[in-house]
Amino acid sequence: MYEREVVITGAGLITPLGMNCDENWKNLKEMKTGIAHYPKDGLPNFLSYLGKINDIEIPEDIPPKLLGQMKFLNRGALLGFLSAREALSSSGVPVSDIPPGRRAFYLASGDFTKVGYDFMFPALKDATDGTWKNIDFEKLNTSALNKVNPFFLLESLSNNLFSFLSAFFEFMGPNTSLASLSPCGGYALELAARSIKHDKADIALAVGCGNWITEIPLFELESLGILSKCTSGIHSFRPFNRQRDGFIPGEGGAAILLESADGAHQRGATILGKVKGFVNYSEFSENAGFSVPPKVCQRSIELALREAECEINDLASINPHGSGTQQGDRSELRSIMEVFNMKHSEVPICGMKPYTGHLGAASDIAEVIFGLKGVKESIVPATLNFEEAEREFSELRISNTHQICEKRSFLSIIYGIGGQSLTVVVEGT
Repeated sequence: MYEREVVITGAGLITPLGMNCDENWKNLKEMKTGIAHYPKDGLPNFLSYLGKINDIEIPEDIPPKLLGQMKFLNRGALLGFLSAREALSSSGVPVSDIPPGRRAFYLASGDFTKVGYDFMFPALKDATDGTWKNIDFEKLNTSALNKVNPFFLLESLSNNLFSFLSAFFEFMGPNTSLASLSPCGGYALELAARSIKHDKADIALAVGCGNWITEIPLFELESLGILSKCTSGIHSFRPFNRQRDGFIPGEGGAAILLESADGAHQRGATILGKVKGFVNYSEFSENAGFSVPPKVCQRSIELALREAECEINDLASINPHGSGTQQGDRSELRSIMEVFNMKHSEVPICGMKPYTGHLGAASDIAEVIFGLKGVKESIVPATLNFEEAEREFSELRISNTHQICEKRSFLSIIYGIGGQSLTVVVEGT
């Protein structure tokens, strides 16, 4: 079957580090972090370190027929929408010239803003007089009518943004909505790429959005034992460091627009990069649990390199998931060393999440955008807060300063609970 070459022509990014791609990259090069301290009564101090976006502006040019639907977009969905707008506008693609059925769209939502029953909090507080013991049901009913948003259920739906963006941009071709943790952002990008590659669409939009900074998601992530205790404040998120102890959560939106190389060249588009290889793979643990397998991404790396017809030493950089957990980082680095096959390698390795906080599904796509920016300027970003790796990984090129690279391709790795892994090889321009 004929397979078309897939290129990236648009990107959009909104994170705690910046409100668009250029601002994010500028602040990353200056080695800033979007993580800050937001103390809150009743919240343990270590849970008050977050990657939070402080000023979100809602666009004024929303069509009247869709304006009413904006109220159903929770915070993470709004961030995904803003990143999608930037990706479309930066691509310069003449959307109106493309039949709606040839416009593919894949959304990855890792937003948990409305998880749980926090919408009932004001009414429950009134019904118990703040003692949280005996409930006065008459007070509960009265207070619920006055203080509970009647749209709470609609706001909690993970695919609200999917419906809104499909209508806003009239993307009616191949599509789906994914709602999960990492690596569903990578899955959305893969599906978008394959829709172009197999000639199912002429343009394809992949969007990831995430919000992990509200109370219930914070406590749920903490119960899994994967959050940092933040003993070093905003510098506590330190992937691959010997003393790492988990990640700091954040929020954001990221989007990439793909099209065929032939179509992009024909319209004179600026090409940001080419998708060379894509593989997702599930590595099972012997205990059949949700823990990370010993070498979670080895096979996905090997197969992606094979699909890209690329050797590992041909890469400008390797950008692992880098969650900052002891077991997760160790599994990724062991996978990389296994692919090196005990050969010495000069390929730099960088973890990017300390710049923004872990953005869930948005991080998967954001790190591909950062990788593109890096190879364009021959920079491999520093791994913030890194000091020293475990002895087993001391030969790997992990640095807390930016490194220089001259090669054009990079490898981005994403993994998730239960042994899911996805690896993409991208060639920058």
